[in-house]
Amino acid sequence: MAFPQSKSADGKIIIYPPGVKEITDKISNDELVKRLKMVVKTFMDMDQDSEDEKQQYLPLALHLASEFFLRNPNKDVRLLVACCLADIFRIYAPEAPYTSHDKLKDIFMFITRQLKGLEDTKSPQFNRYFYLLENLAWVKSYNICFELEDCNEIFIQLFRTLFSVINNSHNQKVQMHMLDLMSSIIMEGDGVTQDLLDSILINLIPAHKNMNKQAYDLAKVLLKRTAQTIEPCIASFFNQVLVLGKSSVSDLSEHVFDLIMELFAIDPHLLLSVMPQLEFKLKSNDGEERLAVVRLLAKLFGAKDSELATQNRPLWQCFLGRFNDIHVPVRLECVKFASHCLMNHPDLAKDLTEYLKVRSHDPEEAIRHDVIVTIITAGKKDLSLVNDQLLGFVRERTLDKRWRVRKEAMMGLAQLYKKYCLHAEAGKEAAQKVNWIKDKLLHIYYQNSIDDKLLVEKIFAQYLVPHNLETEERMKCLYYLYASLDPNAVKALNEMWKCQNMLRSHVRELLDLHKQPASEANNTAMFAKLMAIAKNLPDPGKAQDFMKKFNQVLGDDERLRVQLELLISPACSCKQAEVCVREITRKLANPKQPTNPFLEMVKFLLERIAPVHIDSEAISSLVKLMNKSIEGTADDEEEGVTPDSAIRAGLELLKVLSFTHPTSFHSSETYESLLQCLKMEDDKVAEAAIQIFRNTGHKIETDLLQIRSTLIPILHQKAKRGTPRQAKQAVHCIHAIFTNKEVQLAQIFEPLSKSLNADTPEQLITPLVSLGHIAMLAPDQFASPMKSVVANFIVKDLLMNDRFPGGKNGKLWTPNEEVSPEVLAKVQAIKLLVRWLLGMKNNQSKSANSTLRLLSAMLVSEGDLTEQKKISKSDMSRLRLAAGCAILKLAQEPCYHEIITPEQFQLCALVINDECYQVRQIFALKLHKALGKLLLPLEYMAVFALCAKDPVKERRAHARQCLLKNISIRREYIKQNPMAHEKLLSLLPEYVVPYTVHLLAHDPDFTKIQDIEQLRDIKECLWFMLEVLMTKNENNSHAFIRKMVENIKQTKDAQAPDDGKMNEKLYIVCDVALIVITTKSTTYNLDSPKDPVLPTKFFTPPDKDSSNNKCYLSDEAKTLLLTGKPKPATVLGTVNKPLSAAGRRPQDRAAGLEMGSNISGNSEPSSPAPNRGREQNSEVPETEVSENEENPVILLTVVPAKTEKKDEPVRNKEMSSEQSLPPQTSTERGKKRTAPAGSENIQQITEERKSEESAAPVPPKARRGRPPKAVSESNTAKNSDPNKAAGRGRKRVAASQESPAEPETTNVKVPKQQETNVKRASAQRQMDLQRIQVLDSDGYSVMDLESTPESSAEELDLFKSCESSQNEVDNTKLAERGFLKVRRKSMPKGRRQRL
Repeated sequence: MAFPQSKSADGKIIIYPPGVKEITDKISNDELVKRLKMVVKTFMDMDQDSEDEKQQYLPLALHLASEFFLRNPNKDVRLLVACCLADIFRIYAPEAPYTSHDKLKDIFMFITRQLKGLEDTKSPQFNRYFYLLENLAWVKSYNICFELEDCNEIFIQLFRTLFSVINNSHNQKVQMHMLDLMSSIIMEGDGVTQDLLDSILINLIPAHKNMNKQAYDLAKVLLKRTAQTIEPCIASFFNQVLVLGKSSVSDLSEHVFDLIMELFAIDPHLLLSVMPQLEFKLKSNDGEERLAVVRLLAKLFGAKDSELATQNRPLWQCFLGRFNDIHVPVRLECVKFASHCLMNHPDLAKDLTEYLKVRSHDPEEAIRHDVIVTIITAGKKDLSLVNDQLLGFVRERTLDKRWRVRKEAMMGLAQLYKKYCLHAEAGKEAAQKVNWIKDKLLHIYYQNSIDDKLLVEKIFAQYLVPHNLETEERMKCLYYLYASLDPNAVKALNEMWKCQNMLRSHVRELLDLHKQPASEANNTAMFAKLMAIAKNLPDPGKAQDFMKKFNQVLGDDERLRVQLELLISPACSCKQAEVCVREITRKLANPKQPTNPFLEMVKFLLERIAPVHIDSEAISSLVKLMNKSIEGTADDEEEGVTPDSAIRAGLELLKVLSFTHPTSFHSSETYESLLQCLKMEDDKVAEAAIQIFRNTGHKIETDLLQIRSTLIPILHQKAKRGTPRQAKQAVHCIHAIFTNKEVQLAQIFEPLSKSLNADTPEQLITPLVSLGHIAMLAPDQFASPMKSVVANFIVKDLLMNDRFPGGKNGKLWTPNEEVSPEVLAKVQAIKLLVRWLLGMKNNQSKSANSTLRLLSAMLVSEGDLTEQKKISKSDMSRLRLAAGCAILKLAQEPCYHEIITPEQFQLCALVINDECYQVRQIFALKLHKALGKLLLPLEYMAVFALCAKDPVKERRAHARQCLLKNISIRREYIKQNPMAHEKLLSLLPEYVVPYTVHLLAHDPDFTKIQDIEQLRDIKECLWFMLEVLMTKNENNSHAFIRKMVENIKQTKDAQAPDDGKMNEKLYIVCDVALIVITTKSTTYNLDSPKDPVLPTKFFTPPDKDSSNNKCYLSDEAKTLLLTGKPKPATVLGTVNKPLSAAGRRPQDRAAGLEMGSNISGNSEPSSPAPNRGREQNSEVPETEVSENEENPVILLTVVPAKTEKKDEPVRNKEMSSEQSLPPQTSTERGKKRTAPAGSENIQQITEERKSEESAAPVPPKARRGRPPKAVSESNTAKNSDPNKAAGRGRKRVAASQESPAEPETTNVKVPKQQETNVKRASAQRQMDLQRIQVLDSDGYSVMDLESTPESSAEELDLFKSCESSQNEVDNTKLAERGFLKVRRKSMPKGRRQRL
């Protein structure tokens, strides 16, 4: 066959395939395309083995690479030429027929440009483009370019072309050929240049990734396929940018962190060498750079399948270190990361916990907030992802100082509780894990912030007991919630209902005022009521304005008033309440104002007053649930409570609701169930049932005659033979609900009064309770017989006789069940006297004077009225407490307050320094409660000043809280009641100062007027009171107090006006007070706003003819009180030696916080900072003694003596009385009476102690009053004179008989060698204290450092004083932080006896 021929430009003969004519630039494009197609077909059919054909068509191959074809404007021509060239490279492989490097570059650039045609898959020529790509990829034609110097340009163009043309219309084959083509270039070349790497990596940048997802996927697969080869190139790139900082090396330098993230997701092995560079970047000095690295690593570590944290521990630890970064955004980013990490990598929770703990206390609010969000988010996904410690962090933040953080913590916990406890989505184990949340959330109701209270109410209505549940389900939820709450949470819930009910009463009274005709008095009353309502809403300032506006709307819109009246009416059901709230909200809404603060405030009000939980149907459901528990058919065990506790809690719940929703109980079915409860054996159940009848049974006599006939005999029986509390409630119930109460009470009084027999005291208690309450409720009816009972039986037979000897258990307090029946009867007899007098409310018969003398005698005799020594120590404590509380009760009645003498008041005040811890505690609570209700005169607030000498820190802290609360109540009352300005003498808190001064002047411990130690005690007590009063200088109150004290010096003591020594003591106390005022205030010297008025009962009128400007303090005493040099502190204790417990342990700014409690002690501040430390001159070690025992184990918290080494830290140590005390010769208040060394806990006495005891004794000085009773018979024999006459005195704390009454240390000479030995022994013992663990008789540690998750002993103590939501507990972190728990309370500070 003849082949067409022609000559090329260089003269060579070109042979064309058969049928193909000469291809020149002279022919048309169509003809050119036609001929080229035939050439393509020929080359396509050729293979590498056709040597003859290869040689034959070599000139044609060279001809096709000419400029005419490579630059031909026709697209089809260029495509066909490219296909031919690709086949030529295939046929002539491995050597190309083109030898010129420039020609090769032109050819491959030409072919690359043709690959752009792959973009359009619908093009008729697409198959040829695909053929071109397939041919190039299969033959790896581009590998020829490796020989070219500028091959990188070709490769970059190829890669860019392929990444630009790939799209979602391409099938898998196209992508595979592209990958083969590019991967062969990467893997078979000498390396990847930066520009070529950029052409790949640019497709991973988020902006490009979003534009062409297929290019991103292609780059991802390419990198994964070539990971091993390309990894060094990637490492070099990141090294240049991250370490060397050469950002100019690539245009992608600013996207390095995005690239690292993408590369890690593609294949972590690509970054093996890059991760150490990130560790370097984490330590950069540039905060923004650290932030970028942290964001990157957060994604890497937090990715779902990431194993980076386990594979690269150094980087992980370095990253965790950024949780403590100084840059706030870095810490914030770390905290946000923790949520994803907890959810995706639970195994890393342990590592994160410690860092989240630190960040939960971060100074930045946003970080603390995000810690909570992190933990709660993980917990909501799966509770197993968060451990108890993490949940504990959230619990702590419920007390955060910032509202946003507190709210997030509370809401987060509420959501967890609803999910895992209420809905039980993860089983019982998960429910148990978060069961504490309900108690914790309700505890927050004790906080002072109204925002906290409102949020707790919202949480209760939406999460703890969702109001949208059906009635039966809702009441079941409430029933078992109430049964499982701890006591403090129950009190908080009760208080919540009480506050809501009080607010409903305010609104009801406001609506009643709208019904009255307009007048000035009506407007004034309405304004006062609006202010009272506003106080119960958030942001009271704005709330006042909004309530005024709401009041105007109420006055103008009668329909609105009707809806509001229906909402707060007792008969309103829960469903009606929802409708009313919706209607009122709709009326007040403004469509043009999307955010309406006024409407939001009204919603807050409506949410608080709307009865969304309780109505008649709800009470009926509760009663049915309780009946099921009684019958044993309820799900009590499944709900985690026993049937008995469910019944008891159910009755308590109904009792509380009977106060707030009494009308909801009016049904025969409800009362029938309550009658069944009255017949149960459980005393508390019956008591609660009687109280419910008392609160709700006003219509029983008229509407439910059958219930009445059944109830009367039961009440009679309970009043005669029930428990004391049942008897009390039964008498009050009869008095409240029956019209013929006189007949009913007489039927109880007569048989009881005739059956009184002192020989059977155990049968006396209930009758005495009933008789006392009958006498109080019906004084006129039983005046004559009651007087006979009091004179002939109560006083003569019962109180003045000790028929049965008390047990000698050696304790100062015993539980109720261990108290002798005779003493219990005497306590009730004292209460009967008080109730009898409170019922009479007059002193015409002088019965009150006689009663007060009797009570005073009981206090003077320390509880042993007959002084026959038949009563045990613990029983005497009970009687002292009863006598003190009785005087407090009588003082609440004005007619009796007037006849209480100053001496009797002082005796009563000394009870707060009683030697028995429980007496002090209970007396302080009674005092606080009565003062808080403004029932007691102002002078009784001065009693709290004596608490400065209490050795137990918690008691001092509690006393300070009581003072703060009572002062705030009085000031608020004065603000809210304009008429109160006429009674400022009895209301203004500053007027407590004269009473305090007078009380301290008559302090039985204040015996030597110039004794420094005694003056320091006076100063402590004064500052304990003045610190709280002087917190704010309202209306120049500091000058007013100073003026008041100065005025006292112009008077005389009305109690003993002619006693010069007594008046001098009064003036000295005034001088100490002036020192305190002048050193702690900078405004004391301003003019007083008004001239103070002094109480005439305690001070004589001022002498206007003379002026007393004399300072009665000696120069030495004045200097020491001003400079505040430390008192000598004894640090070691010994058996049968006086123990210094003169008050609180010093707490100055350098010494740090005490471990006993998180509530700061009240002491003299050296700065106006919130936590003020005591002045250094009162450094006395605080003792913690075994609770009220005569053989105590004494725990001393030691404050080491200050040394000259300023850098030596001060440490607190705990020690036992087994260690020796150096001889204590001062007469400071606080001497403790201890047991002989025969106690089983205190056996050994060291040689050093014996040496000290053998030292020359200091002769004791005679003391005033009754000597303290002996600790034991052995002590009596040794130390006291049995023939010594017993004087009258009130013992507060007994001092050891061995202790001298007055120091005579200046006259005692100690040999020099002996003194050295004593010092050495003391130092050795002090060092040994660090290794001693105090054990009780059972071998258990008496003082344990424990962290309690909830209601600690301290917290319970404080909560007991919080009977209402208004009670202030400044530091409820007691429930959150660890504290020293002393199993046995300490004895208080020593007190001299009073004549």
